[in-house]
Amino acid sequence: MEYLLDNPVSEKVYQELLRRVKLLQNGEVSDSMTKRGVIYKLNLGASVISLRQLAGNYSSNHLVALKLWNKQWRETMILATLLEKPEEVTENQMDFWVRQIQQVEIAEQAAMNLFSKSPFAYEKAVEYCLARKTLSKITGLLMMGRLALTDPNATNEKFEAFLEFFPPLAKDAQLSIVFRRVYLQIALRNLELYELALQLAKLLLTLDSVVAQENAKLLIDQLECEAVKELVTGRS
Repeated sequence: MEYLLDNPVSEKVYQELLRRVKLLQNGEVSDSMTKRGVIYKLNLGASVISLRQLAGNYSSNHLVALKLWNKQWRETMILATLLEKPEEVTENQMDFWVRQIQQVEIAEQAAMNLFSKSPFAYEKAVEYCLARKTLSKITGLLMMGRLALTDPNATNEKFEAFLEFFPPLAKDAQLSIVFRRVYLQIALRNLELYELALQLAKLLLTLDSVVAQENAKLLIDQLECEAVKELVTGRS
């Protein structure tokens, strides 16, 4: 990834953020996450809400975001996704950050706060879903879901292209929860995508994979419920 020359102003903001984020420390939350196997280089246990509030006091800054991410604390990585400028994110930077993601929480924050807003969002979402690393695939899926929720002007073709990559992902048990959530987010955009998603879910039943078949059954049950049908019809 790129390296930029530091400057006193960015360093001052960076150091101030480190001091302020330490004030948000919550040992009980940090200990609870550690006991559940959620391990970070350093986890202060600050809530995402408090981090959003903190970030809201600062202007977006590309260099500060890079410095925060490179610190590799849980809180600084989340702040980096909040303070980075989507229009200044490079492909190399996104790839570098994705390779460093070690927890689903960071994948969620990066996809929601930053990656889905980048100029490369659609192509990178597919690229990450094709990666070997599970957390890279999760990041790609989460980007797809976020785009489905936040890009009202996107054509159906963009999401139809996403669905083409879903059958192999349906076979991976480590992806199942995120996979089904994102699948529904795409399906609920409008009636055309709903019908396509329902058709694909039925095809997933024919795959030689117990995981894919289970995912398909759960998806079909949800898609065919009357409340969901009414919701989609109302959007079309």
